[in-house]
Amino acid sequence: MIMKKFLVIIPVALLTAVVWSLGLWKKNADDTPTANLFQISTTNKVYCSLDTNISLRPNNLFEKKATTVVSLIVNRHFKRMQFDDAVSANIFDNFIEEIDENKLYLLQSDIDDFKKYRLSLDDELRQEKNNLNTAYYIYNIYLKRVYERLERNKVLIKEKYDFNADEYYETDRKKVSYPKNLDESDKEWRKLFKNSFLEAKLIGETPETTIAKLEKRYDNFKKNLVKTTVEDVFQTYMNALAMAYDPHTNYFSPVAASNFNMSMNRSLEGIGATLTSENDYVTIREVRPGGPAFKSKKIFKDDRIIAVAQGDEGEMVDVIGWRVDEAIQLIRGKQGTVVRLKLLPASEGANAKPMEVRMVREKITFEEQSSTKQIVEFEKNKKKYRFGVIGVPAFYINFEEYRQGKPDYKSTTNDVKKILEEFKKENIDGVIVDLRYNGGGSLKEAIDLTSLFIKGGAVVQVKDANGRISVGDTDDFEQVYNGSLIVMTNRFSASASEIFSGAIQDYKRGIIVGESTYGKGTVQNIMDLSKYIVSESNNGNVGQLNLTVSKYYRAAGSSVQNKGVIPDILLPTPFEDKEFSEASYKTSLPWDEIAVARTFKPTNEVSEKALKNIQSSFQKRMKSEDDLKKLIADTEKARKRRQETRISLNEAKRKAEREASKNEKKLTDEDDDADNISDTNKKKQVEDFNNLKDLYLKNAIQIIYELSQTKK
Repeated sequence: MIMKKFLVIIPVALLTAVVWSLGLWKKNADDTPTANLFQISTTNKVYCSLDTNISLRPNNLFEKKATTVVSLIVNRHFKRMQFDDAVSANIFDNFIEEIDENKLYLLQSDIDDFKKYRLSLDDELRQEKNNLNTAYYIYNIYLKRVYERLERNKVLIKEKYDFNADEYYETDRKKVSYPKNLDESDKEWRKLFKNSFLEAKLIGETPETTIAKLEKRYDNFKKNLVKTTVEDVFQTYMNALAMAYDPHTNYFSPVAASNFNMSMNRSLEGIGATLTSENDYVTIREVRPGGPAFKSKKIFKDDRIIAVAQGDEGEMVDVIGWRVDEAIQLIRGKQGTVVRLKLLPASEGANAKPMEVRMVREKITFEEQSSTKQIVEFEKNKKKYRFGVIGVPAFYINFEEYRQGKPDYKSTTNDVKKILEEFKKENIDGVIVDLRYNGGGSLKEAIDLTSLFIKGGAVVQVKDANGRISVGDTDDFEQVYNGSLIVMTNRFSASASEIFSGAIQDYKRGIIVGESTYGKGTVQNIMDLSKYIVSESNNGNVGQLNLTVSKYYRAAGSSVQNKGVIPDILLPTPFEDKEFSEASYKTSLPWDEIAVARTFKPTNEVSEKALKNIQSSFQKRMKSEDDLKKLIADTEKARKRRQETRISLNEAKRKAEREASKNEKKLTDEDDDADNISDTNKKKQVEDFNNLKDLYLKNAIQIIYELSQTKK
């Protein structure tokens, strides 16, 4: 079967000396830092203080790993880019940004000192020995500045702050420069502390309590800093290199790889989210379908966790400045127990207020993330219609059952097929497939699900770095449903969701409604570095590289990369074009096109005339319907709120802002029903249209009604 190739990770030949003949030759870099700049403890742990230069230094194993990672990226990445000064500059910028993006620790004099290495990192990384000196030199200076800052903050925390002054703190740190000296740095930190004291004052907390909390926070930060390892620095530097090629190529340390693989296997009991560290914050990297975080409908990508509490009565533990692995241990726990997170929603921008989310830990299973159904009853001209809504939280498949040949193996396609057959018996008038917040999953499932709605043909094309193109056709399933079809998307619909929605749009089989999708059109392979490097530590585990090796293309030839899938009916969105999307990354691969797949033949079930009429009708409703006008107003307010990057440190202004914010209904929290149809615990199996609080779904129902009328 054609689809077999999509289930196998492409094998990569072992590296040999030939690698060096392909461009990774040795080259001395006389101006790079030398090893004598470093001293190191026997455990590779940092134990530096203000009066010493003792810091971190890589050993032989890390130099070998660097050589291997560079070789794989340069020679196997889809983007066959020259490893030159331009890449070096990107690595340098990425590394500096990663360690001090907020420009709160390093000084301008440090940056000026580092810049002499900006164009030589490629030369240094080509070496077998001393190929990491610059990275660790930079990081050790950073460590020195952090310790220096922690000492100075002990004084700043106890200063008196004037909340009547008209002062602001700029949260978009790209708009500010590195401080010229420590006094200038103090000014920025004073603003940060002033904000903390103001936040505390507004909730009735005494200055003494706030001081105690801040002292504890930075004491914990210092303790965690002492736990920094050589591997931590290496991972940061290798990801600075990976990011120079594209945002989805990543190096994972042995510990990070273990956490990543366990989360992919959904074998942990927790909240169903993967975490990362950004600017001293533990940040949501991804929300897993079916888990407590997903079900809460309140936790999203890029939200920042500031505190964690155990049970309903437990005290919140401040986790700002914590290591990710230690925060994970605090969040994980026994199945059935309660964990509470206090977080800053990314969607609220600079003036985000802390929000508490209560969840019950559980083990995520295939059943938890299953596709679900609901019927919405709609009345028009005294006639009742019934429309089926299928919530698809992810493109999942039980590969073990599939390999065993079980005909009813657990998968998105098999679940949706059963729902469609049930809908047939209930005489529904149209189907809506809800892909909002569906971040993707199995490519096979995206293809198979498409086959339930079309008679046959190409669904997706995959091009590798050598230009070879594989076509995924609808071979494994036959068409089950041929009636009116709507697919709902939003900015967080990605990857496999874009393959399915793009195919439905290209075949003119249905109408896409909602927001433009994320725009991830790349394929990654997981490469276990232990295949290339022998190590006795960590049971031979030396980490892994997730490497971008291919790109997705729609059957009609267009890539989904960067642009995503643009809906036929674009609903009001709170996001700017490049916000929370693939296009927001400066090194994301570009959009392009290839030839139309040979077996692609549009159905034209949605005619151009019918689509234009439905689009025209929607435009009229935007001007006349109160619900739509409210949705437009809410999205505009949300967009404007995130564009404001300055935080007022004036008490009167802050109170006024908070009062205004209370009167605005957040889109993401409009109602537990408003985000995704997949949580059956909160959904009626049959719902009246007039009772729907999800304005996006209400509009989709009206659109599918109009579409269903064109088929009569």
